[in-house]
Amino acid sequence: MTSITEKIRRRYDRIAPLFDKMDRMVDDKYRAELIGRVHGEVLEVGVGTGANLKFYPENVNVTAIDFSPRMLSYAQKRAKECRAKVRLVQMDVQHLQFDDNTFDFVVSTCVFCSVPDPVAGLLEIRRVLKPEGRLLMIEHMLSDHFPIAIALHLLNPLIVRITGANVNRRTMDNLRMAGFSIQDMRFIGFVDVFRLIVAAPNRSP
Repeated sequence: MTSITEKIRRRYDRIAPLFDKMDRMVDDKYRAELIGRVHGEVLEVGVGTGANLKFYPENVNVTAIDFSPRMLSYAQKRAKECRAKVRLVQMDVQHLQFDDNTFDFVVSTCVFCSVPDPVAGLLEIRRVLKPEGRLLMIEHMLSDHFPIAIALHLLNPLIVRITGANVNRRTMDNLRMAGFSIQDMRFIGFVDVFRLIVAAPNRSP
């Protein structure tokens, strides 16, 4: 684990008791809609305290990872109450310990704001997705509206220092750089900052 990854991991260990309140910025109806698309073998990256787990149907197998052990300790209770079969694993999305072409779906909600090398993490997701698989995301990112973008750039150093999360990531560009094509995308909050995304791995990077 790199020094910057370890630094961010410690921040998420620190804020784990408060994370549920912070995580309410994503409405449950969007979580339910996103996860309602899954079937088969599912990987959730950055499971956090497990806010998504209650939405998984019983006929899927979920492997849920996070690099913060304290986050996983909070997710453990929710995993026991989940209808689906859930396995929690401490792991860094930048270095996934799974074989190629393992998962039918990968789920990510507000994760790639804090991954130190987001393109590396997305490349790893692309590697472990089956060719016909899909990446399902709810992410906040830099706005395309100039005044909002400027405000987010100005706020970013403070927010990173407190939480480890960036509010000015260019996630749409990162997805394309990692070899994904956008199948569906729509704005779900704060003008165009919060987005629901369905992405497919290209056959070649």
